[in-house]
Amino acid sequence: MKVIGIGNDWRRDDGAGLEVARRLGGIQLDGEPIGLVAAFAGDDDVVVVDAVSSGARPGTLHVFDASAARLPTELFGSSSTHALGVAEAIEIARSLGRLPTRVRVVGIEGALFDYGLGLSPEVEAAVEECTRSI
Repeated sequence: MKVIGIGNDWRRDDGAGLEVARRLGGIQLDGEPIGLVAAFAGDDDVVVVDAVSSGARPGTLHVFDASAARLPTELFGSSSTHALGVAEAIEIARSLGRLPTRVRVVGIEGALFDYGLGLSPEVEAAVEECTRSI
């Protein structure tokens, strides 16, 4: 199984996916989610972890099976800092025949996305839970 974390450490809770990947020795995609297409290569079982902002309680884990259905773009669509979101990158991989057989996506509900370092306490706890569950 391959773990891929997406995010930006300089935007507080947006670094949650990167932190999960660091703790599990996975791939860290700091920047555009389109890098998922290349990162998927060589593995048929992948977990993608990214921070989300849906209005749910900070630290909530949203888990989806992207191999079975499209991701909700309201959680994983393009944001103001990315040209493409995770949902769009996964659909590009699907259309190119490069989507692994099993792709699970975990969204960690963030609280703080301003400039700065460090995760909020709720997101730090969620990163620990997510890391254990993977």
